[in-house]
Amino acid sequence: MAWVYLVIAGLFEIGWAIGLKYTDGFTRMVPTALTVGAMVISVALLGIALRDLPVGTAYAVWTGIGTVGTAILGMYLFGDPATVARIICIGLIVAGIVGLKVIS
Repeated sequence: MAWVYLVIAGLFEIGWAIGLKYTDGFTRMVPTALTVGAMVISVALLGIALRDLPVGTAYAVWTGIGTVGTAILGMYLFGDPATVARIICIGLIVAGIVGLKVIS
């Protein structure tokens, strides 16, 4: 169950990272409130997952999910560059996440 909490925490991390863009420097109330809520949920779920998972593995997977998801959504939502090199690097992050799951 710890891995489920960790994946959900990672999804909320994507939510708050993308949400930061919509807060317009924390000047828009609703996006700011939703972003802060996603931050709290993400960290809380990470904390729950850490009851059963090694901290290094859990943190690396959590940030990896956030990094990959945010990079992909940045390309889709905001027109961030989608170069071959970026896609390869994202694939390497995914490989690292899978590798950590396999060895844990």
